[in-house]
This record gives sequence, C-alpha cells and structure tokens, in this order.
Amino acid sequence: MTNSKLSSIALRTDNHDRDSAGFTYVYPVVSRRAGGVSIGINLNPNNACNWRCLYCQVPDLKRGGPPPIDLVQLESELVTMLDDIVHGDFMLQRVPEGVRRLNDVAFSGNGEPTMSAEFPKAVALVGEVLTRFGLLGAVKLVLISNGSQFYKAQVQQAVAGMRALGGEVWFKIDRAPQDGFSVTNQVQLNRAAVTRHLAAACAACPTWVQTCMFGLDGALPSEAEITAYLDYLACLPAQGIRIEGVLLYGLARPSMQTEAPRLTAAPAAWMEALAAQIRALGLTVKLSV
Repeated sequence: MTNSKLSSIALRTDNHDRDSAGFTYVYPVVSRRAGGVSIGINLNPNNACNWRCLYCQVPDLKRGGPPPIDLVQLESELVTMLDDIVHGDFMLQRVPEGVRRLNDVAFSGNGEPTMSAEFPKAVALVGEVLTRFGLLGAVKLVLISNGSQFYKAQVQQAVAGMRALGGEVWFKIDRAPQDGFSVTNQVQLNRAAVTRHLAAACAACPTWVQTCMFGLDGALPSEAEITAYLDYLACLPAQGIRIEGVLLYGLARPSMQTEAPRLTAAPAAWMEALAAQIRALGLTVKLSV
C-alpha cells in the first residue's frame, strides 16, 4: 500500500470543499446521497454560474460562465485521484468507516457544468480514464445540472454519450417551474422551457429530478407551492417524460450566499411526509434530510 499522494484531511458529509485535494478541477467528497465517495469534476473553478440558488454552498459565487478548461490537467488530476483511491490508502486515511466505497464521478463543482464549451470532451475523457482503471460500469458517471443548457445539441449529445458510460442526470427542479422570477434559484424561468429541457435530458440519459426543500424567513414552502410541485411531477408521464424518480434533500451544509441567515432546515418529519406524497404518485424517492 502506497502513502496517500493527496491531503490527509478527513472528508465529512457537511464539508464539500472543492480545494480539499489541492487540484483545480478534481475534488473528493463523502456524499450522503451517494452513500460513499464521490469524485467531483469542477468545470467552473472561477465560481461562476448562470443561476444563484439561495442555498448554494459556493463562496464568492458570481454570475457568468466558466473559463476555458485545460483537459490535459483535468486528466492528470483525475488519474492521480483514482490511483490514490484504487491503489493507495486514500479510503483508509480520509474516509469514515462505513462509507469507504467509490460511488461515482460527478460533474458538479462551483457552477453549471454544461455551460463549459469543453463539457462534451470532458465527458469522453472521464469515460476513457474510468475504462483505464477498470471502473467503467462499476461506478456511476453523474451530471448534476440546473438543466438550463439542454436546448443545445452538443449538450444533448454529450449526455447521450453518458448513457453508454453508465451515466445519469440529476436535474434541478426545486419548485414547480412557473413563468417569471424564481426566488429559490434567483433566475428567470419559463415553465415550457424547463419541461422541454427535462424531456431532452430524459431522452438522452436516465434522469432524476433533484429537489432541495428548506424554510425561508421562518416559513416552509406553502401548501399551494407543494401542491403545484406535486402536480407538475404528476403531469410529466402524460407528456412522455419518464424520470427515474426524485432525489429529495434538505440543508446539510450552510449556504454561502447573503440570504443564508434567512434559511432553515425543514424538519425531518415534514420531509418524510413530502417524500410519501411523491411516492404516492408512483415515483421512487431517495430522501436525504
């Protein structure tokens, strides 16, 4: 067993520090939703995103897109990380007992991954590296996305390529999409466009809806908001949109946005009740409180 090449700081579910490995593009986390180690691919190292969700944990978040990505550096960082996980003592030194398993490689990071012009090439690169380590099919390849770029052919094609790599999409829908400004995501939304993008994601690759619920200014989402959200999910099959299910989660780590003091975690019982309502629609729910 070799010594760890990377930082010896222990990973925690409540800290997803993108700099924990000392890399630009690659970072390890212990994911409560994944139930193991997730290797993050950060295509937004400049902390820029086209959305600004109230609960976002990215410090100094700014509006915009990512810089050009050095794919050679990305490959080198990913190879180093996987080598330490597969052949080194990374799991023993940095991961709590009980979650010492590599679950996935996830395009996530500090902004919307599909905003990157290099996203398609990065998907192919990750597939090649996973094949090199004999991990293709053994670990998932995940895209965590706000779905805003799924009108682009190159994004749809790249995500379709993920299907062959055992990939899946986690598509953010925090509230029922309505025409107008979303307080939760701090962006203008168009319901029809969100639905088209979700349909495109589902057609390209297995897709989960990812939903974050929390209290704002002391109030949980209203009954009307929850009803609208459930109605939206219920109407998807009639439109030919088949999602894998819903990844429902609450606040586990503090927001780094200015609204952070206004946010509160939803009680576990409230989250469980919502999960039951979603399951009543015939959907699979994975709940992380």
